[in-house]
This record gives sequence, C-alpha cells and structure tokens, in this order.
Amino acid sequence: MASHNERLLVIGYGSLLSGYGLVGPRRRAESRLYALDAEPVVLANAKRGLAKWSSHGSYFAMDIEPVERTAPITGHCAGNARAGIGAILLTFDRSDARKIARREEYSPDLFEKLLALADRAELRVGEFLARVASETNHDLLEYRRALRAFVGQTSPGYIFHPVALDDGRVAIVAIGSGFEGSGDPEVISWRRHYGIERVMALGEALAVTKFEIDRAGQLEYIAECLLGGFHGIEVGDLIEPLDLNSEAARELAVRLARAAEGEPRRFAEATSLDVTGYQSRFAATRCAAFERLLSLARDE
Repeated sequence: MASHNERLLVIGYGSLLSGYGLVGPRRRAESRLYALDAEPVVLANAKRGLAKWSSHGSYFAMDIEPVERTAPITGHCAGNARAGIGAILLTFDRSDARKIARREEYSPDLFEKLLALADRAELRVGEFLARVASETNHDLLEYRRALRAFVGQTSPGYIFHPVALDDGRVAIVAIGSGFEGSGDPEVISWRRHYGIERVMALGEALAVTKFEIDRAGQLEYIAECLLGGFHGIEVGDLIEPLDLNSEAARELAVRLARAAEGEPRRFAEATSLDVTGYQSRFAATRCAAFERLLSLARDE
C-alpha cells in the first residue's frame, strides 16, 4: 500500500520556533529535529502560554488552546496572514515520526499506528485527524475520546490535533492533554495532575508556589520559544504580558542575546533553508516585541 504520509506537516508554536529550540545546545541528540522545509504561518482562534509540565526539566512547556472552544484552530500562510499568533510550519520526512512523537511526549508506537490508520484511509494524517475533529464538532475533550477509541489509548502529555491551512493543506499540532480530561478516565493528564486550568504568562508560571520550578530552566525554555521573533515570527503575545522592568525580563533578555548569537546558523541547519529560501519566506525585520525585550540585554 502506498503511503500518503511520506512527508509530515507539523506546526510549531513553542520551542520549535527557533533553531536554538530545534537543535540547540539544550537539546540532547534524541530530541533534536531537522526539518526538510519551513515557512511561517499565523494561527487564528488560538491562544498560547505555559501550561504543561515538561518532561525535560522542572518547568512548564508551551501549550495552545482555541479562543472559541467550539471552533477549530486554523492556519494562514504568510502571504494571507490575519490576526493571530505567530507559528512555523515544518516539513519532516516520515523517518522522523518516532523522534517527533518522543519530542512531543507522545508514544512513538501510537504515532506509528496513527500514521498507519491514515495510510489505510488513503489520507494524510492531518486530514485523517480533521475527520475526527469534525465528527466531534471540534470539542477538545470529545476529540480526545474519539481519538482514543480509534488508536486504543491516549496520552497524559501532548496529543496531535489537525490544523487546516488556507491553501488546502492540513498539518498537525501538539496540544496538551486537557485539564478537563485526556479522553480516558484512567489516564490523568499532566495539566490535571498539576492543577493547571489555563495557559499562563511567564510571570504567572514563575510565581507558582505549589511545587518547585527550576527558574533557570524555565527562562531558557521560554528563550527557545521567543527566538522565533528573530525570524520575524510574531511572539508579542508571549512578551507583552511581561513587565520589562522586572528581574525576570532582564534575565530572559540576557539569555536571548546569548542564544541569538548562533541562531542564523542553527535555524538554517534545522530547516534545510538556503539563504534565498530563507529570505523569500521569513521577514527581514524582527518581531518588534522581541526587539524591545532584546534591547534590555544591551543596557546590562
């Protein structure tokens, strides 16, 4: 049977936004991802923030939620951009499927099973998941229940969801298993386990006192995400809630400046883009909110 999933379209909205996050020094070899292609997109009906406890350290990882709970998150290519949050569309080879799953804390075997089901239906995996989402009216909990029924189990961490792009393609995006349920009463989601009902800004996450957070690890992680602003990807929604006069902002700015030094090389390596390809797709100017934050490091 011919595979419809030799190429996997994955949307990144957190650490996948930067070369530092994809293949940088914080990433062990087994969690580094190298894409075949990359392009900026804008996600509509979406809000993001820190919410899911990371398996890579004692800090929160990025999560995303629909603004309107009964409507899907959609993606818009750079030339058709509308109001929303900045993200990146990455193309991977099928051989990277297990590594993608591990990176997103999803069972590699389960992801392989999902791809096989999509192949059997003669659909790309995003299209296959879009059918599931449509049949559940895009209700996140019902979607998780339906997906569990299809593949036989669910995940306490991230779960793959479809994102329809305005050019007809359908990508997948990892969304945290919800506070309201994972789709299986026997599987407690990490968000439920840690009591995280909604996505948080960095200041809120650092102020959590229910358990100990690795402050340095949290700041390094958010730097991976914010470095997308180096490439013109809009990350203002993550920066604007931050008090730029705070100690956390100054610490973060120093980390951003340090990581940005090697960002062009790492991003080119991680996305397989040559100079012409990069210049034709990514903005020549950096995200304004990113520049404002980075300027704090120059004042140190």
